[in-house]
Amino acid sequence: MQDRETTFLLARPERRLLRAIAARLPGWVRPDHLTVLALAAAVAFAVAAATGHFWTAAALLVVHWFGDSLDGTLARVRHAERPRYGYYVDHLADAFATVAVGLGLGLSTSMHLVSGLVLVVAYLALSINSYLETQAFGRFSLGYGRLGPTEARIALIVLLAVVALGVEVSWLGLTLLDVVALAGAAIMGVALAARACGNVKVLAAREPYRGAAP
Repeated sequence: MQDRETTFLLARPERRLLRAIAARLPGWVRPDHLTVLALAAAVAFAVAAATGHFWTAAALLVVHWFGDSLDGTLARVRHAERPRYGYYVDHLADAFATVAVGLGLGLSTSMHLVSGLVLVVAYLALSINSYLETQAFGRFSLGYGRLGPTEARIALIVLLAVVALGVEVSWLGLTLLDVVALAGAAIMGVALAARACGNVKVLAAREPYRGAAP
């Protein structure tokens, strides 16, 4: 099993909360049930966002956090880990949820579809880099710097609440959600470039080129 790095802002209190919840769940609840709950919440989010029900979409992000964050914790608390199975299913579900969130927002009247897709591509690129780091370094980082998935959900909940309250922003034909999505994608791109450059430098030092001259 790879080492898990959790350096983001809410990592410690979230870990304590999740362990407390996991210890109190009934025995018939299994990690797979929570994964299915997270997937269902992602689909429901897409429908709610696409139809403009942003308060409902915000609430569904909480449900998604519950299922997505608790499935692995429940397995660890019960000493029922399945490392390869869990790793594969968890990240496949994360990718599906990312696409669902981006499409749901992009199909709403408050965001252009292109903005939603750009955000999805940027987030998936960060995720792919994390998976590559797992293979190359034997560690899995859940976030970039001090920001992780939970912080991203909270920021999106706040943003959805602002939109639901009727706050409108128009700049060069872009809505508030467009501006935030594109700005977020740009920040993700910078973070990915910085992280990738650092990774390449470290790996090159560990494995220097020793090819013989022709």
